[in-house]
Amino acid sequence: MEQKIAGWKEKYPKGVYLYETEDGKKCYLHTPERKALSAAAVVGKNDPLKYNEILLNNCWIEGDEEIKKEDKYFLGISGKLSELVEISEGELKKL
Repeated sequence: MEQKIAGWKEKYPKGVYLYETEDGKKCYLHTPERKALSAAAVVGKNDPLKYNEILLNNCWIEGDEEIKKEDKYFLGISGKLSELVEISEGELKKL
């Protein structure tokens, strides 16, 4: 598994993450790209759960499919997906 993760880190240099449920279901995710965030945002205006579904499917590397298919797992990971988005804060100054 360590070799697999090393390969994923090479393929997704912005970040690879492990999500694990309390009953042992696991999945591996990578940081989303702007294109995926944009697509999810457009659909998410009318359906917030669809936003999470698009983001999860885009970031999915490997794992227990129940996380995507069963509501209790999907709703659990939905609350964590925002942690995949990296943001660099800055300051805007009027000149």
